[in-house]
Amino acid sequence: MNFRIGYGYDVHRLEEGKELILGGIKIPHNKGCIAHSDGDVLIHAICDALLGAAALRDIGFHFPDNDKQFKNIDSKILLKKTIQILNEHGYYLGNIDSTICLQNPKIKNYIPEMIQTLASVIEADENKISIKATTTEHLGFIGEEKGIAAHAMALIVKTG
Repeated sequence: MNFRIGYGYDVHRLEEGKELILGGIKIPHNKGCIAHSDGDVLIHAICDALLGAAALRDIGFHFPDNDKQFKNIDSKILLKKTIQILNEHGYYLGNIDSTICLQNPKIKNYIPEMIQTLASVIEADENKISIKATTTEHLGFIGEEKGIAAHAMALIVKTG
């Protein structure tokens, strides 16, 4: 078997009055991400990790932020399309490990639902998806609640 590892990172600015979407679910909060799509930093980082593992460029190449068809798009659709791209190239998911960096709100209670949602979109077992959360102890743009970031690692396997 041919194993490949990819890394993804995404960051968005937070603004009051926007919805906060993480891992495909809406999180109650007074701030949300400024973005061309729904701003789901976790899904965007996961897409980049998956595409990078297969050496298939990045999310911006496949789903450019200047293309009107992706304006306000649900990032779960982008993830589904990313999995389809991998499958077309003979890859399937090994596992995903990810971390969301966010000062507030606390999201640990939402992680099981995020995992269920992502597993459903990817059509994978929930035990193949890890989501962790951390703060930056009030340091930097994340600690000042001006933004949010996500990191993701993905292992993919080549079929045949």
